[in-house]
Amino acid sequence: MVTCPVCAKRAVGKVGADQYYCWDCCVEFVVRGPRVTIFNVEPDGSLTLYADPSAGGVNLVMQEGGYDAQQIHARVNLG
Repeated sequence: MVTCPVCAKRAVGKVGADQYYCWDCCVEFVVRGPRVTIFNVEPDGSLTLYADPSAGGVNLVMQEGGYDAQQIHARVNLG
């Protein structure tokens, strides 16, 4: 069962190879090995790097290429 790395809920659907969409917080994320990259889905359907509204901007870890497994292991259950 896959859970969302942003909201930790399970309303997640698969939209492509290793690519998922969260219906609760409307983000897409890609899981490739130990790395998870999160994207905002824009009104026109394009994807942009995840911007955490509580952080006031784009997550700097995302700009460097994604979270590693240690940063998200408590929030994503890939089993």
